[in-house]
Amino acid sequence: MSKPILAVVGRPNVGKSTFFNRIIGERRAIVEDKPGVTRDRIYAEAEWNGKEFAIIDTGGIEAKTDDTILAQMRDQAVIAMDMADVIIFMVDGKEGLTTADRDVATMLRRTGKEVILVVNKVDVPERIYDNIYDFYELGFGEPVAISSVNMLNLGDLLDRVIESFPDDCYEEEDTVKIAIIGKPNVGKSSMVNALTQENRVIVSPIAGTTRDSIDTPFEYNGNKYTLIDTAGLRRKSKVYDNIERYSVIRAVAAVERCDVCVLMIDAVEGLTEQDKKIAGIAHEAGKGLLIVVNKWDLIEKETNTMRDYERAIKAELLFASYAPVLFTSVVTKKRIYDVIDKCEMIQNMRSFRITTGKLNSIIEDAVMMRQPPQDKGRRLKIYYATQVGVQPPVFSFNINDKKLMHFSYARYLENKIRDAYGFEGTSIKFTYKEKRGEN
Repeated sequence: MSKPILAVVGRPNVGKSTFFNRIIGERRAIVEDKPGVTRDRIYAEAEWNGKEFAIIDTGGIEAKTDDTILAQMRDQAVIAMDMADVIIFMVDGKEGLTTADRDVATMLRRTGKEVILVVNKVDVPERIYDNIYDFYELGFGEPVAISSVNMLNLGDLLDRVIESFPDDCYEEEDTVKIAIIGKPNVGKSSMVNALTQENRVIVSPIAGTTRDSIDTPFEYNGNKYTLIDTAGLRRKSKVYDNIERYSVIRAVAAVERCDVCVLMIDAVEGLTEQDKKIAGIAHEAGKGLLIVVNKWDLIEKETNTMRDYERAIKAELLFASYAPVLFTSVVTKKRIYDVIDKCEMIQNMRSFRITTGKLNSIIEDAVMMRQPPQDKGRRLKIYYATQVGVQPPVFSFNINDKKLMHFSYARYLENKIRDAYGFEGTSIKFTYKEKRGEN
């Protein structure tokens, strides 16, 4: 079974994201003094007294609204409630009971889930019971008074959360983490929704709608994945407000914690300088990389349109020429599940090991076909090589002089290894050890 799930819900600006960050011990959710800042469900793993669980931070619920974004935020919170084993219903102890709190309570009663009523912003211990009695009216029993800012009573609350989780649900599961990266409005959120066949993340033509990195559990062909929909990465010159700046930081962090990056580009716009920079982030992090050209349905095709488009991308991304290219349309669902198949293949390549004997056979043949470089009468000597790591594959070469290993020859050796074993979709790292006393 998967880890139990805790969802944190409530009306806007009651301190849900501050609480979320305290629990996970890092600034994963956006905290800003503006209602509606947390626009999507935010997933993270947390632990208390040796018990691990997933926690979901949701956008503030406006139960009665005609605003498109606010209505979608409400829908996301409803999905989080459906997924949760336990729900924290957070209210504001300073502001007191409001009509909006009553509206949220009505929604929660329909779920039939275990609900813990939490009164936040009780920042002065001596006044912990001020205004708390009014919240009994909501019908969820005795409220738990806390201060997320001052970390007051958080331990008692987490004790109650752990006690409320179902028994026998702490088994760890291995999943492939796939980060959907790219500029704003290339179809990242639409891709997640199409793959999961749910409206898991908000889709809007307004750039910047996805402001956080959103983890979505997903199962396909019996395998488990986590899809991470990231905020679109803009050029720094176009990053103005704090919320947008936080989003860029989290998108980069999402790359760091994923296994495979899916770089989505707009087929009509083509590969841009910003796309190259985003691909570089994934490459430097040693992650798997898949290039997905979305909106392919909008391109007029001739006999070799796809081939020529792919060649143009490879020519522009020489540092990541190993990355396969897929052409999709989220609107028509064309080849969208090929994305998952490719990611599975890439992750397998990232974890593949070559035996030392076979690796050295490849290197010996390569050296016979093309002599190593020399400088001032000294020629590079490769004594042997071994694979010392995976995810990404790392190869260590024992040589006579690191300075003699020219970049072009290292690329030549890499290509020979790839010719033999593929390693499609993953970077390959080389390290060097000098054998002292050898010329």
